[in-house]
Amino acid sequence: MTGKAKTPFYVTTPIYYVNDKPHIGHAYTTLACDVLARFKRLDGYDVMFLTGTDEHGQKVEKAAQDKGVSPQAFTDSVSQNFRDLTGRMNFSNDDFIRTTEPRHRAACQALWRRLVDRGHISLGSYAGWYAVRDEAFYTETEIVDGKAPSGAPVEWVEEPSYFFNLSQWQDRLLEFYDANPDFVGPESRFNEVKSFVKGGLRDLSVSRASFSWGVPVPDDDAHVMYVWLDALTNYITATGWPEDGAFGDAERNQRYWPADLHMVGKDILRFHAVYWPAFLMAADLPLPKRVFAHGWWTNEGEKISKSLGNAIDPNELADSYGLDQTRYFLMREVPFGNDGDFSQQAMIHRMNGDLANDLGNLSQRVLSMIFKNCDGVMPALPATPTDDDQAMLDAADALLPAVRNAIDMQAFHEALRLIWHVVADANRYVDTTAPWGLKKTNPKRMEEVLAVLAECIRQVAILAQPVMPQATALMLDQLGVAAESRDFTALGGAARLSSGHKIEKPVPVFPRYVVEEGQ
Repeated sequence: MTGKAKTPFYVTTPIYYVNDKPHIGHAYTTLACDVLARFKRLDGYDVMFLTGTDEHGQKVEKAAQDKGVSPQAFTDSVSQNFRDLTGRMNFSNDDFIRTTEPRHRAACQALWRRLVDRGHISLGSYAGWYAVRDEAFYTETEIVDGKAPSGAPVEWVEEPSYFFNLSQWQDRLLEFYDANPDFVGPESRFNEVKSFVKGGLRDLSVSRASFSWGVPVPDDDAHVMYVWLDALTNYITATGWPEDGAFGDAERNQRYWPADLHMVGKDILRFHAVYWPAFLMAADLPLPKRVFAHGWWTNEGEKISKSLGNAIDPNELADSYGLDQTRYFLMREVPFGNDGDFSQQAMIHRMNGDLANDLGNLSQRVLSMIFKNCDGVMPALPATPTDDDQAMLDAADALLPAVRNAIDMQAFHEALRLIWHVVADANRYVDTTAPWGLKKTNPKRMEEVLAVLAECIRQVAILAQPVMPQATALMLDQLGVAAESRDFTALGGAARLSSGHKIEKPVPVFPRYVVEEGQ
């Protein structure tokens, strides 16, 4: 896209609630957004990638009290854990927002005033079931055995409250869903959303008067804004909305809003696919283009819970198995959108099979043969490729459109499957051509075979960068690919791996994982 303005692309994680330390679910969501953001940047887009922390609400206030510290001190500490995770997992977010920031408070109050001015918020009183853990209201019909659908305990709450006229947006929402069939992914989740809305919507309590840790309601300090109205607003806060406010940025807002994708866990889909669009419709603001709800992880077949003490720490995964190995496993192991199970056996299988044996060994033996048998000089591609050569090059050249389509549908597992299909083809091509036997019988043909393989490795490494940025950088370094030749304009037949340059002795990129005795 050189010479013209890049197309903007805005992707967000949900902002994470700061009542505990980060776990695998937080890392998984942010990793998916990171892969998408990195892919889009390499594909020529102007990307804005947002993550952050949700720091208000009764649950946070109580957690701070239990620790004997102020809510602000508590959130400062826990929010830093999430910020640290972005560095440890090599996430490439462009912004990290906190709901305790002045820019966010200003945006929340501006949105509130806008909804009031348009007649969509009014004062009343609330009496009903509330789950502090979920920060959510539930109807009588949703309560099962005295608990919320999530299993969270509920309490009966009676207090003055401001209400948003959610019930009036039922038909508009259903019309929007029909007009935008890709608004929610996967399809099964979208069906759940539509069923919920068709079941009837009630006006939504959007303020609380029984605690004070939140964004004050404009002109009524006795109330703080409902934590979900507060939290969801972060997506427009970060774009510089409202444009005419103290933190306004008209160019930024017009460039990036509406968001191209909100990535969320399936447990918070309702807030993003029902409440958030309704708020935006009522405020006469553009709606996001897509919401994708992924599944949950279990640990060795067991549901993850505090009581079991089996939460998976993403920092420990990266320390134990390697950062890029962990990133690959999380994106490859489970069809994205489904629930998945983490097991050490599955992790080691992916590391030693997909990475060490398939890609790592392919790269190592090809580059080692070039270093040893070609005096370390990258050979040239054949002037007249054989049918096998051409088939191999064609397979690599065809990758980008197919991988792009999978990524655009958030099918990260499928994108990696497609890439590894070419890796498997390349390994079969090695076995068929047997370049190690051509050194004495036909050295020119040996060089041609190695050049075809090096070209395929180059394209695989470029395409795998969003998932494994460090490992693929090392692979591309060893191939002698210049830094400016690693985006997607360098893929396909229009740009090939240059020849004639010297390479260094290659080092293994993906060592095998050896299970220690007693592990």
